Amino acid sequence: MAQGKKYSAEEIIPKLREAEVLMSQGTTQELAAKQIGVSTQTLIRWRKEYGGLRMDQAKRMKELEKENARLKRLLADAELDKAILKEAASGNF
Repeated sequence: MAQGKKYSAEEIIPKLREAEVLMSQGTTQELAAKQIGVSTQTLIRWRKEYGGLRMDQAKRMKELEKENARLKRLLADAELDKAILKEAASGNF
């Protein structure tokens, strides 16, 4: 399976709006997806994730997701360090 282009929120929202307009004019979801240059599955995923969001909201959501992932990594690293120290302190190494 070939990897496609990764779109930013700033690129997704106008494409999603274009697809919504096409579908409101009677175009099928499959044809609308083809016209904006993505797969039907991508269009469905984008509608679920970005449907109804404004550009600034989508951008903020992506920033928060990125920060959340960073914090989860930091927590995992801290828990690992804690486990290593606990193991060393108990003398079972």
